[in-house]
Amino acid sequence: MMIRNAALPVWQAKWIDPELPHDAEARQPASYLRKSFSVQEMGRACLYITCHGLYAAFLNGKRVDDFVLAPGTGDYRKRLTVQCYDVSDLLKAGENELLVILGDGWYRGNVGVDGLHNYYGSDLALLCQLEMNGTPVLCSDETWEASQSGPIRENDLELGETYDARMENISDWHAVTVRDDGFANLAPTESVPILEQERFPGKIIRTPNGETVIDFGQNLAGYTALRVTAESGQKITLWHGETLDENGNFTQKNYDPGERNKDGIPQMITYICKDGLNEYKPSFTIFGFRYAKVETDADLSDAEFTAVAVYSRMPQTGFFSCGNDDVNRLFQNSLWSMRSNFCDVPTDCPTRERAGWTGDAGIFAPTAVYLMDCSPVLRKWLGECRLAQEENGLVQNIAPVNDSRNQISMMLQGSAGWGDACILVPWALYQAYGDPTILEENYDMMRKWLSFCENRAKQTRPQNEANPWKEYLADQGFHFGEWCEPDVDNMLVMRKNAMEGAPEVATAYYYRSASLLARIAKILGRPEDAARYAQIADNAKKAYRFTCTDEGKITSDRQCEYVRPIAFGLLNGEENRRAADALNELVIKNGYHLNTGFLSTPDLCRVLAENGHVDTAYRLLLQEECPGWLYEVKHGATTIWENWDGVRPDGTVHASLNHYSYGAICGWLMGGVCGIQLDAGRLTIHPYPHPSLGHAEAKWLSPVGEIRSGWRYTNDRLHFEIDVPVPAEIILPDGGKHQVKAGEYSYEISL
Repeated sequence: MMIRNAALPVWQAKWIDPELPHDAEARQPASYLRKSFSVQEMGRACLYITCHGLYAAFLNGKRVDDFVLAPGTGDYRKRLTVQCYDVSDLLKAGENELLVILGDGWYRGNVGVDGLHNYYGSDLALLCQLEMNGTPVLCSDETWEASQSGPIRENDLELGETYDARMENISDWHAVTVRDDGFANLAPTESVPILEQERFPGKIIRTPNGETVIDFGQNLAGYTALRVTAESGQKITLWHGETLDENGNFTQKNYDPGERNKDGIPQMITYICKDGLNEYKPSFTIFGFRYAKVETDADLSDAEFTAVAVYSRMPQTGFFSCGNDDVNRLFQNSLWSMRSNFCDVPTDCPTRERAGWTGDAGIFAPTAVYLMDCSPVLRKWLGECRLAQEENGLVQNIAPVNDSRNQISMMLQGSAGWGDACILVPWALYQAYGDPTILEENYDMMRKWLSFCENRAKQTRPQNEANPWKEYLADQGFHFGEWCEPDVDNMLVMRKNAMEGAPEVATAYYYRSASLLARIAKILGRPEDAARYAQIADNAKKAYRFTCTDEGKITSDRQCEYVRPIAFGLLNGEENRRAADALNELVIKNGYHLNTGFLSTPDLCRVLAENGHVDTAYRLLLQEECPGWLYEVKHGATTIWENWDGVRPDGTVHASLNHYSYGAICGWLMGGVCGIQLDAGRLTIHPYPHPSLGHAEAKWLSPVGEIRSGWRYTNDRLHFEIDVPVPAEIILPDGGKHQVKAGEYSYEISL
């Protein structure tokens, strides 16, 4: 059992390198390290362990814990976590043996947007110390022995693993090398472990081109476990992919596995059999997949293949169902994309990049806190954001940083809507959990980011010199902008933003972050800061209105430029109503299709519903054509796609089929359709029902207790069933407001 927040020991252990000299650019076998030791008196035994790479530790033949891919990811140069395991039940009086296997992992395997190798170093190393009742009884040191002659012949998080079962009995051992790597970057584990979770048995199918393919029925992040009877030397190769192509054949084309680097991203397992029964699952790799193509000379007639989902320990807390099965599937798809991408830190996809993009986390966090108990994962990731922040306050687009840091990469940092996640994510956590600690521990990062935004805004482009509040207009620096709007060329938008800035997006986020930081400062008892940030927000609002509106009137044909100012509060009274009406007309004119992009889509249905256009919000939700949430459901999706047309009508596939971002609509299913809204302990139930669903029910195992809210249409009546664990305000569609105590409540409205 792993013990979170365990204080680090006084180290008597030494860093030890298990490897002999080798080519740092070539893929290496895993390293096996072992040490026998004697225990005379039994008691509470704790194993402290970490490494360069990944480790799997076994005490007397039994794995010490179920933490997969330990010690997890991070910027190891600045922070490397140490796990503490209670191993009392695994020890015995007398002789014991600790065996540790080391793999490449994030440390020196292929990682990030650029598929970099040896990002943190080219070595593997182990540090461990086992204490009995506080006294060391085993330490990593020069007396250990190591081998590279074990069965794991190659391993890489992205590329895959090669395993030779004929080499499981290791006899070739050699001495280790002591390294002077120090302990300054070591820290206790505060987050939760990555675990093996759901399992899906595979079904073998034959594709039109004659390939043998396993369909696991669910797109996920994890790996394949196999069980097969075979002859020594027979080989089984598994290629993992997310989908079948337009002809029904296996493909990896949708995430361009061969274009990023010379190795590509084959997501491949090569297993060489021993005689008899073979049982195997990978140790140091993880894939995004639903299908696995099999190449083998072994008899598969009795073979069993199982997909094992692997993600951080996060119990599901949000549940939703309604009278539309496609919407129910959409909710499940969002859950699965979250599971697939919350592997120690939130990432964009489990296939090609696997990067902790700030923008993705920023827009999804308000939904994530409904769906699963994700606070430990997001808090760890925010710690990585703090480590990655530049001295001038710039927040990196990705944390932990894992790109090439070349000139182009450095120019593309600090985007509005991405860097702002350093404020948006803590705020979402605070609203859900009500704990100001999350605000306090990130306050300096937020403050420095806003200072960066403030200094950048003081530089004004010539075309905006006439703005009286030009020093608060954010029209400088790089910004992705709205990003991924349907029917818009993203590359053209980026070039335009580079030449003209993106004042509508950037100034809106400048206002949003400043106004939130003013509230946060007040919560934390910093009145002077609160007043200053409120003034910045007020001036940014004026700057926005001068440049981006015509005295509060919006004149754009893009839905996002209405959603954002309404959602952020940049308009006043009648302006807000007029903008919402215009947005509604744009959606209707577009055939009830959205054309919002990455940043504003999460707020689209909410903004419409809260401003009198519930019918349009539901018609958007139920849109089955592309772009629309149910298009992918109708095309067999089991996760959320990166692009609305991940599988086009002709069956061709492209881009990732497992991004959680557009799954943010599920925040509206919980907080809008069923109306469950929690703001730091203050509970409101304000549902927006519609007959198109027939009925809807949501349950949230929230930090204040179990909340239930449901409604159903029957003939000329609308019924509500609500259960709240704390006092709440219930607001019904007829305008009725009810202040209630904890308990169960039923209401009925005549239609």
